[in-house]
Amino acid sequence: MLNPANTTEEEIIDNKIIIYQMMVRLFGNKNTTNKTHGTLEENGVGKFDDITDLALQELKKLGASHIWYTGILEHATMTDYSSYGISMDDPDVVKGRAGSPYAVKDYYDIDPDLAVNVPNRMQEFQNLVSRTHQNGLKVIIDFVPNHVARTYISDAKPAGVKDFGEEDDVTKAFSPQNDFYYIPGVPFKVPYGTNAGGPAWQHPLKDYHFHEFPAKATGNNVFSATPGLDDWYETIKLNYGVDYQNNYQTYFDPVPPVWLKMRDILVFWAQKDIDGFRCDMAEMVPVEFWSWVIPEVKKVNPEIIFIAESYNPQEYTRYFTTGKFDFLYDKVGLYDVLKPLIKDEYHGNTERIRYVWSQESQGFSSRMVRFLENHDEERVASEGFARDPWYAIPAMVVSATLSSGPVMIYFGQEVGEPAKGEEGFGGEDNRTTIFDYWGVPEHQKWMNNGLFDGGGLSEDQKKLRLFYQILLNFCACNQAIRSGKFYELPNLPGFNHKQYAFLRFTNTERVLVVANFDRYQTLETWIYLPQDVKEALALGEEQPLFFDNVLTGESGEAQNLDQGIPVKVAPSKACILTF
Repeated sequence: MLNPANTTEEEIIDNKIIIYQMMVRLFGNKNTTNKTHGTLEENGVGKFDDITDLALQELKKLGASHIWYTGILEHATMTDYSSYGISMDDPDVVKGRAGSPYAVKDYYDIDPDLAVNVPNRMQEFQNLVSRTHQNGLKVIIDFVPNHVARTYISDAKPAGVKDFGEEDDVTKAFSPQNDFYYIPGVPFKVPYGTNAGGPAWQHPLKDYHFHEFPAKATGNNVFSATPGLDDWYETIKLNYGVDYQNNYQTYFDPVPPVWLKMRDILVFWAQKDIDGFRCDMAEMVPVEFWSWVIPEVKKVNPEIIFIAESYNPQEYTRYFTTGKFDFLYDKVGLYDVLKPLIKDEYHGNTERIRYVWSQESQGFSSRMVRFLENHDEERVASEGFARDPWYAIPAMVVSATLSSGPVMIYFGQEVGEPAKGEEGFGGEDNRTTIFDYWGVPEHQKWMNNGLFDGGGLSEDQKKLRLFYQILLNFCACNQAIRSGKFYELPNLPGFNHKQYAFLRFTNTERVLVVANFDRYQTLETWIYLPQDVKEALALGEEQPLFFDNVLTGESGEAQNLDQGIPVKVAPSKACILTF
């Protein structure tokens, strides 16, 4: 019988979800100026219309099943759209020229940057949704529940909808009926100082005269009129009925006004034929809200999925059971284990992978979203991470194959985008900006002025993208990866803390994954399967074993299982053997 310490049962997943995340304002931008703090006119901006049928077909060929369109909702910006009836935002409370997509200014509207014809922006988005579906892909958008822009005002809300804070009693620091938290009698003070991008006061559009009275609490739970520059000072915390300053007392009955407003917003977007929500900072909102609202939305669309940005493994079970989420981020688990291995840091250790699947996942590994990059994290190819994107190959293979759950890549990852340059607010931080207008150089080489044929890529980049294409397509269609059992192969001869191996298998398909994180030494050994595994796989001891290497296309043979399976894995590489 298989040892339960090494084995997990996978929940049956019909199709493994492969998410391709793109920052829409950057994805289709062909402008290569890249001036620090550059305006829309100087640095350009991508549009919905840049995401063409051809682009979507190529993403489908890459292996994607879902596109996460990041930055769709209207958010605070320094760009002036007042001629279109959109109120101007105060630069004092905007991060970057373009503004953060997580400082939402109107939950019922589309970011005007993304439209060719600004008054037609909602229709252009709807056209993108239809175009995505027509190309066999599904649509995920952000839902940002915890906070709004300090200049929030909805000019697109349906008739009869009240804006956030419209009926608040601003004399009370907390009230169950208020949408916001207040610091009564005290004005808000714009933080002054420096950030990673240099002195904030140097920006010519900031004058520190922004008026807010009384001050409202800041999005990252700062209940003060004077948040710091490192706080989410451009946002306001929403009140879900939790009195944080009075022993976290809760007031959920009657249903708080924010709950009702947010349900209506989610239903509004669910009715626009989207397929999923990625819920920003979901753990900063009480789990009781999710328990109530997700079933409400699924009455409109039972197939819609909810993905939580999550960072607290101790709360995972609650957000699955009580909160009713379909999937959670696996940043604190697998990502944080793989990053030091990719970077070749002394504390990198494959033993910690076992902890991820045996402890943190607690039986729901198939519902964790694995990734190496997203808009919050450093680019693998950046100076501060691995520099060379090929060092991430074993980690990407493990992320994609360890479970049947979703795997995600961030646009440009597949061609080794290094995120060089000081774009603006974020500075030189190894990340592709979410705050400023910018062109993404290596991604632009693949985009090739709208041909999406990789015409500008080097041969090395083409090989890297082909690796991602082979891996993601294999994971999407192989039944052992989609729904098979998992068996770890520990303590193998020739292995140390930089190698990792496991099996994924069904009654008809078997996959052996071997990852070598060592940058310098080739792993060359024989893998001997334990007797209980051979019995579970229904493999005869005397018969020869033929296998194929998915990533190279090569074939091999073992004379019989007693002699073991020969494995040779180059430094910073992995192999996926099917047999």
